[in-house]
Amino acid sequence: MAALYDAGVKHDRVAIVGAWVMWGADMRRMFADVARLADVPAGTSVLDIPCGGGFAFRVLRPGQDVHYVAADISPHMLQRARELARRGRTQDVIDFVEADVTALQFADNSFDLCVTYNGLHCLPDPRAALGELTRVLKPGGTLRGTSCVRGRGLRQDAAIAMARRAGVFGNTPRAGEIETWLGEFGLDIVTLEASGAIEFFEAKLNSKGIHP
Repeated sequence: MAALYDAGVKHDRVAIVGAWVMWGADMRRMFADVARLADVPAGTSVLDIPCGGGFAFRVLRPGQDVHYVAADISPHMLQRARELARRGRTQDVIDFVEADVTALQFADNSFDLCVTYNGLHCLPDPRAALGELTRVLKPGGTLRGTSCVRGRGLRQDAAIAMARRAGVFGNTPRAGEIETWLGEFGLDIVTLEASGAIEFFEAKLNSKGIHP
């Protein structure tokens, strides 16, 4: 299970087929979402966590005017991410940081944009992670991401249960919980939609902000 999941992260075709078979999801939707990072306004500060091997930042351009922090709790994944950045000649626009998304070392109001792809469902406390991502957002900032969720179908729930037994997934949210948590943290939902068992969300922190 872990090997299949890792292959999907590395290879787009494997990810597309695997996401459809396991989650009933169209992975092309996620690729389109990630592609938006190539067009963020100049000077935007971005936190990408968990960055994994560089799934999201691979769309950045050499010399792009962005303050991009790629963070992950795994030194191994950070090393893979650094290697990808070197191959893509984007190492000069990315800061690599070892970090726990449920206890971030960054100050309040640090980032214009936080992105979290394919990570929340792996955590023991995904709500705490969203709380921390909200804390480090600037008022008016944006949080975007994806997560597998339970309750979208028997086949998908069986695949999630298998991933949890294999130690790949953690306390995977139930359908509807992400929407609830975003509201609790003062985020206004821009987009919330599902493709199979994968939820896509985008929300903005209101001008006052609510720090959990």
